[in-house]
Amino acid sequence: MDRVALRGLKARGHHGVFPREREEGQTFIVDLVLGLDTRPAAADDDLAKTVHYGIVAEEAVAVVEGEPVNLIETLAERIAQACLKHEGVQEVEVCVHKPDAPITVPFDDVTVTITRSRV
Repeated sequence: MDRVALRGLKARGHHGVFPREREEGQTFIVDLVLGLDTRPAAADDDLAKTVHYGIVAEEAVAVVEGEPVNLIETLAERIAQACLKHEGVQEVEVCVHKPDAPITVPFDDVTVTITRSRV
């Protein structure tokens, strides 16, 4: 299976279990790896035969900016389901970064990574 990757999609969302997270919001970063067969698109040099990653990026950002959820696990699942709605996408890996998570010790990042497929 071929891979199309989008890394570092940034959006502001109001996700989290604490009232401050819901009220103030924070930046979330999303990495996507889409699994699909790119041979038909490559053979005909035809965008219609692959996934339009610009549209996928816009949809992932819309999920982050949309309805708040408590957990980034839930956010990752919603993003994965949006990606799998694209006909050619057979599998997706979603990594949601929460670099401003409310943790009381020094840290670089918090991530949740999931893989979902049509199977």
